Amino acid sequence: MKTLYLDCGMGAAGDMLTAALLELLPEPAAFVEELNNIGIPRVTFRAMPSQKCGITGTHMAVLVDGADEHMLVEHGHEHHHAHEHDHHHSGMGDIETVIRGLKISDWVKADALVVYGLIAEAESHAHGRPVTEIHFHEVGTMDAVADVVAVCLLMERLAPDKVIASPVHVGSGTVRCAHGILPIPAPATAYILRDVPIYGGEIRGELCTPTGAALLKHFATSFGAMPLMQVSSIGHGMGSKDFPVANCVRAMLGESGSAGHDLMYELSANVDDMTAEELGFAMERLFAAGAAEVYTVPIGMKKNRPGTLLRIICSEAVHEDMVRVIFQTTSTIGIRETETRRYVLNRQIETRDTYYGPVRVKRSEGHGVVREKIEYEDVAAFAREWGISLAEARQKLEKEAGIHGA
Repeated sequence: MKTLYLDCGMGAAGDMLTAALLELLPEPAAFVEELNNIGIPRVTFRAMPSQKCGITGTHMAVLVDGADEHMLVEHGHEHHHAHEHDHHHSGMGDIETVIRGLKISDWVKADALVVYGLIAEAESHAHGRPVTEIHFHEVGTMDAVADVVAVCLLMERLAPDKVIASPVHVGSGTVRCAHGILPIPAPATAYILRDVPIYGGEIRGELCTPTGAALLKHFATSFGAMPLMQVSSIGHGMGSKDFPVANCVRAMLGESGSAGHDLMYELSANVDDMTAEELGFAMERLFAAGAAEVYTVPIGMKKNRPGTLLRIICSEAVHEDMVRVIFQTTSTIGIRETETRRYVLNRQIETRDTYYGPVRVKRSEGHGVVREKIEYEDVAAFAREWGISLAEARQKLEKEAGIHGA
């Protein structure tokens, strides 16, 4: 599964995310040229090499009428003061008009508008005013629109199946904005990041901005530790300010759940008041919902009652469906969950011609092992037709099919 992991140990901002994702592309310069031709008013993108704590990455400069808005910041990520020529504060209607007029796909336009919707909702909550009355003092200027659109366009180009972000470092102290001095994380940022694992620390400054928070909230499918994955490319998106720690977002693109091993979930439930028919029905429904394995184990339960342990192995993709089906089809009131790793051989089914007719052969290989086996139904059909035992039928067919090791 194509997986993108975002390391937000120094927070996140729109320009840093743009630069980190840009470095994952095979031809970043061509993409920057493309960005400069999508029609964002008065904006020019410029990718520049940058070094933080000895690590080389990219800083994405966004020039508005030729001035680098990001270099006007005090905190090192996104500006909180509009340039003197850019005092117009945009509302959601203004933002929508700009985005819908760009030369980008409808999917990217939709993503960008959803990100701004998250910011508008947060500002509305922070200021106690309807979304229709919200004006984006800090993220309504063209450089911020450029950051949002650039990240959305990069996500479309990279097309990851899954985006995982680390817990987000938000910084500490205070930040000056259009309304005055606010605590870090700023109220809008804190609202956007509710239900997301965040933390502060000794580094003083606003490490995660509202734009960075909204982009993470929209695109990240989960937040947590880096999964088991084979990384193919790494990008470093640098901020403007220097800290004792490298001020960057790190993006890693690769494959998770690759051939040979899968990250799986093991779900367990104990029941002592279900009939065999009811358990059989539950197992049938779990397999239909996509379970990789379903099995039962007899157990002893409280009050000396015999019971049944129902265990399901499933992928992350159907994990939530499994939980729902377990509660719907069993009497359990609790489910235990464990992340586990499953090692598997690569499997395929081949059809081979024999003297007795075509047979299907299941071939499994990997980890230095090759195994071949004729499908049971084909062996059974031959045994019934010739009136011989299953073992004799299998022996004859394996010899004819040239089964490995036969």
